[in-house]
Amino acid sequence: MMMTPIEELPVAVIGAGPVGLAAAAHLIERGLRPVIFERGESVGASLLEWGHVRVFSPWRYNIDAAARRLLDASGWQAPDADALPTGGEIVGQCLAPLAALPEISSNLKLGTTVNAITRHGLDKVSSSGRDKAPFVVRYADKDGEHRLPARAVIDASGTWTQPNPIGVDGLAVPGESLAAERIAYGIPDVVGKLRSDYAGKRILVIGAGHSAINVALALMELQDEAPSTEIFWALRSKSVDKLLGGGLNDQLPERGALGLAAKTAMDNGRLKMLAPFAAEQVTRDGDGVRISALLAGKPFDLLADRVVVTTGFRPDFSFLKELRIEVDPAVEAPPALSSLIDPNFHSCGDVPPHGIAELAHPEPDFTIVGSKSYGRAPTFLMATGYEQVRSVVAAIAGDHAAAREVQLVLPKTGVCSVDPIIGPVGEVASAGCCGGPAPASVDACCVADAKAKDEGKAGCGCGSTPSSKAKDMEAAE
Repeated sequence: MMMTPIEELPVAVIGAGPVGLAAAAHLIERGLRPVIFERGESVGASLLEWGHVRVFSPWRYNIDAAARRLLDASGWQAPDADALPTGGEIVGQCLAPLAALPEISSNLKLGTTVNAITRHGLDKVSSSGRDKAPFVVRYADKDGEHRLPARAVIDASGTWTQPNPIGVDGLAVPGESLAAERIAYGIPDVVGKLRSDYAGKRILVIGAGHSAINVALALMELQDEAPSTEIFWALRSKSVDKLLGGGLNDQLPERGALGLAAKTAMDNGRLKMLAPFAAEQVTRDGDGVRISALLAGKPFDLLADRVVVTTGFRPDFSFLKELRIEVDPAVEAPPALSSLIDPNFHSCGDVPPHGIAELAHPEPDFTIVGSKSYGRAPTFLMATGYEQVRSVVAAIAGDHAAAREVQLVLPKTGVCSVDPIIGPVGEVASAGCCGGPAPASVDACCVADAKAKDEGKAGCGCGSTPSSKAKDMEAAE
């Protein structure tokens, strides 16, 4: 195959999740052959690990356009566009039927681990003829190690297998690995198959994102059935504004509802809040774990039966060592994309659609897409990944005009930059959207919105005015 002209070689797609299979669908539409590598024994393996969780975006945002066209041509029955699927339903009703189509199934390698990617006959240092040399994907399966030449590589391997540890410094705290049996990462099924591990127990949840909210609310559901269940929720930041989200301002209502439900639980005391919280050590203590930490800068000790860590994920670049990739040193996303998503500067959760221009690396015809393209930054949406691969595949096919188009409008979160307010230890303080509420006499949703309108602008883009919020409230009631 090394003698095959490079333009006749397949495109390697790493990962058979929603974004990876969307890339395969776009490649097929462009007349290009994909070869899809998936570490799991089924497509959507990572989604199945949180298959019990219902996502906050309806089906209309969770099905890629090219994938839909392939499925429609096969006689597929589309789900209700306004319904909210679980992770398992996304796999069962969309990804599995897509993967079963002959043009994809014949090019799908399950139970396969990609160990390295390089250029044929060239290491990372070699430059002469680099853009003309095919990629070589080295992978392993049950039959051993193999190599596959490819004209381009799309890395959609995600970050699910690389959860962040407990430490606020980015490292595991001492004793974390030794207590692994009592620590879960991600979104464990606390109400379903793991119920016996959590019911009636003292649980510590660490994290400040939608995953943390999902776990906390699920534990509250469990608490309704097992009232002795205690829930402690530790936040590593001083404020929960980004955690609570935009509420009724969020253009994805269920995403806003998550934050509103979390705030209600905090207000009624069912969630014992710990903020700001910095774990320093974990030790086994009988059947539980003891977490030594600093709470608002003071020593704090908690004995818990279980710990759930929802502190985000990070990308794995280990198999890309022989490729010329460039990522921001902090966020670990491509530099042009990093400037749009760096949480040190952007707290809106709103990211403009983007494509090949923001995703390109120094290695020609190599891109990272999906949640992995965000590096360590949060707030990734599947629809963002679908727009990414549409653009990337257009570039591979030589359609540079299409590659630079923007064909997606994402729903806004309703949260802008916030000024954190620090309350007493154990109490949660909220500044509200965009620096706090606007004066009652002003038709604006927040301080930033009022300032923007005062300067003659349309507003800050944060959300509704008070009058429209009232209508939303009436509709909700």
